[in-house]
Amino acid sequence: MNSSTLLVNLSTLFGEQSGLIFAALGAAIAVFLSGVGSAKGVGIVGEVAAGLMAEEPEKFGKSLVLQLLPGTQGLYGFVIGLMVLGRLKPDMSIGEGLYIFMACLPIAVAGYGSAIAQGRVAASGISLLAKNEEQSTKGIIYAVMVETYALLAFVVSIMLLSGVSFK
Repeated sequence: MNSSTLLVNLSTLFGEQSGLIFAALGAAIAVFLSGVGSAKGVGIVGEVAAGLMAEEPEKFGKSLVLQLLPGTQGLYGFVIGLMVLGRLKPDMSIGEGLYIFMACLPIAVAGYGSAIAQGRVAASGISLLAKNEEQSTKGIIYAVMVETYALLAFVVSIMLLSGVSFK
C-alpha cells in the first residue's frame, strides 16, 4: 500500500473533515500526555515533600521549587495545543492534519516521560534537602537537567508547527 492509497483510505474512513480530526487529535495528545506526565511527576514529589513538611515545615519554600519543576511539561503541551487550535480549519487536507498530528508527538511523548523522570529526580532532591539543606541547590540542578529534554521536544514541536504553512 503506498502513501496516497493510505491517505485515500483515511479520508474515506473519517470523511471530509479527516484533516481537522487528525490535527485536533494531535493537540489533544500533546495536552493529555504531557499533562498526565506532569501530574504524575508533581504527585511523586508531593508525596515525599509532605513527609518532609511533617518534620521540618520551615523547608516548605525550598521543597516547593522541586515540586513545581515536573509541572512545566504540562505547560509545554498546553502551549502546543493552543498553537494547533489556532491553525484548525474545517477544510484542512488530510496531509495537513497528519503533519500537525506528527508535530505534536515530540512534546507529547517526551513531555510525558520527562515529567515522570523529573518527578523522581526531584523527589530525591527532597530527600537531599531533608538530610542536608546546604546541598539542596544540587538537587534542583539535577532535576533541571531532566527538563532539558522536554525543552528540546517543545522547541521541535514549535519548529514543526511554525516551519510549514499550508494553503
